[in-house]
Amino acid sequence: MPAPDSYDAVIVGGGHNGLVAAAYLARAGQSVLVLERLATTGGAAVSTRPFDGVDARLSRYSYLVSLLPQKIVRDLGLDFAVRKRTVSSYTPTVRGGRATGLLVGGDRTRDSFAALTGSDREYEAWQRFYEMTRRVAERAFPTLTEPLPTRDALRERIGDEEAWRTLFEEPIGVAVEKNFHDDLVRGVVLTDALIGTFADAHDPSLLQNRCFLYHVIGGGTGDWDVPVGGMGALTDALARAAREAGAEIRVRHEATRIETDGTRAEITVRSPEAEYVVTARRVLVNASPQALAALLGDEPPTPAEGAQLKVNMLLTRLPRLRDRSVDPREAFAGTFHIAEGYGQLADAYRDAAAGRLPAAPPSEIYCHSLTDPSILGPGLAARGYQTLTLFGLHTPARLFAADNAATRAELLTATLAELDAHLDEPITDCLARDENGEPCIEAKTPLDLEQDLRLPGGHIFHRDLAFPYATESTGRWGVETAHANVLLCGAGAVRGGGVSGVPGRNAAMAALGR
Repeated sequence: MPAPDSYDAVIVGGGHNGLVAAAYLARAGQSVLVLERLATTGGAAVSTRPFDGVDARLSRYSYLVSLLPQKIVRDLGLDFAVRKRTVSSYTPTVRGGRATGLLVGGDRTRDSFAALTGSDREYEAWQRFYEMTRRVAERAFPTLTEPLPTRDALRERIGDEEAWRTLFEEPIGVAVEKNFHDDLVRGVVLTDALIGTFADAHDPSLLQNRCFLYHVIGGGTGDWDVPVGGMGALTDALARAAREAGAEIRVRHEATRIETDGTRAEITVRSPEAEYVVTARRVLVNASPQALAALLGDEPPTPAEGAQLKVNMLLTRLPRLRDRSVDPREAFAGTFHIAEGYGQLADAYRDAAAGRLPAAPPSEIYCHSLTDPSILGPGLAARGYQTLTLFGLHTPARLFAADNAATRAELLTATLAELDAHLDEPITDCLARDENGEPCIEAKTPLDLEQDLRLPGGHIFHRDLAFPYATESTGRWGVETAHANVLLCGAGAVRGGGVSGVPGRNAAMAALGR
C-alpha cells in the first residue's frame, strides 16, 4: 500500500482565511494542500446568483470590507479593490409628525444633525467621539498583524486613558449616554456594538465593546468599503494567489479527523470517490473552534449563538422615501438604519432575551450596486435594477429552534414592515422577479447559516470576539492550540471575525516561526 501524500502544511477549510494562509505558506516555499468540503472556495465570503435565471451576483453572506489590511493585499499581489461609499449612513425617523432623518457623510452632515436635533451640540459631540475612535484605530489596527501585545502594551500604544476606559473598561452604553443626548443619534452609535452580537449596551461582559472596537478600527479609519465585483472577487483573487504560489486546492474534499503527536499529523479526508489519509508537519484549521475540537476528538468549547437575520434582495428600482429631503440614491448608498433608535435597540434586546421576536425588529440595509454596479448583468444595470442587503439585529438562534421556517417568515414580514414605515411604497412592490415569477428575496436565520456554512449556532464570528491583546490562554499570535503543530486560522482565533485575512496571515506567521 503506498505511503500517504505528505505536505509541509494542510489547511482544513478554503474560506478566505485559509486561502490567505495557503498563499503565504506557498510563497515561503512550503508544500501546501487546502481541503474544502464545498464545491467552491470562499466560505462565507462568496458571490453567488441566488435568484433563478437572474444575472445578479450578490455577496450572499459577508458583504463589506473594513478589517482587511492593505499589507495582505500587497504581500500576496491580489487583484482586488474596494470603493468608498459616498454616504456613511442614513437613519429615517418621524419628528413632530414629519418624516425626517439623519444623513451622515459629505457636506450635508452638520445641517442634517442641526435639522434633526435643533442645534449643533450633537454634531460637535459626534465629531469629538469619532475623532477619539480614529486615534485608537490609527494605533490599534497595525497591531492586528503583529504578535499579540500584552494588555499593558496595547494600552500604552493607544496612549489615551479616556479612550481606553471608554472602549476597554466601561460598557459602551456609558459613553453613548454621556456624549450624546438624542435617542436616534445614540442608536446610530450603538449599532456598531451589536452587529452579529447579542448584548445590551450596558452588558458587564463588555462583549458589545469588543464588537464596537472591531467595527471602528478597520484600516486605521473605521471605514467600511464596498468590494468591487462583490465579496467573491476577494476570495477568487486569494485562490489564484495560492495556486500561483504552488498550493494545491481540493474542493469537495472534507477533513474528518486529525491525529497528531505534536510534530506530525495524519488527516483523514473524505471525497466523493474515496476516503484517504494525508500527512503534514502542520495543520491549519480554517473552521470554528467546535469543528476543530471535533476533528481532534477534544472536548468542545462552550457553543456560540448567532443573533442576526441576513436578507438579500434584487429590486427593479429603489423605493421612494417619505422623507422627501433625501434622494433614495443617497439614503441607500450608505447604511440605512431601521428601528435602531437607542430605546428601540434596548426594547428589541429585552424582547429577544425574554424568548420572543422583537416587536420592532432593528436592521440595517445597504445597496452594493449604487457604488459598484459591476455585480449586475448589463441588462439589469441598464434598466436601473439595484441590490439591497439587509442585516437584522437581536434575533438569537434560540428563537428559531421550534420552527425555523415559520419564525423566519414571521420575522421577515415584521422586518420589512419596519422598513415600509419609512417608505412611500411597499418594498415588495419594488422586488424583481426570477425566471419562475418568484420575488427576488431570500432570508437566512442563524440556523440557516449553521446549516449552509457550519457556523456554530449561526455565529458569524464563530464565537464571542476577544479584545486584541494577549491573555493567559492565548499564544504568541492568538492562533495556537493545545497541539503544537495544529493552528486555528479561522474567525474564532484571537483577532478573528469579519473579512480580514488576519487569522490566516497570523497562522502562517506562527507556522513559519516568524
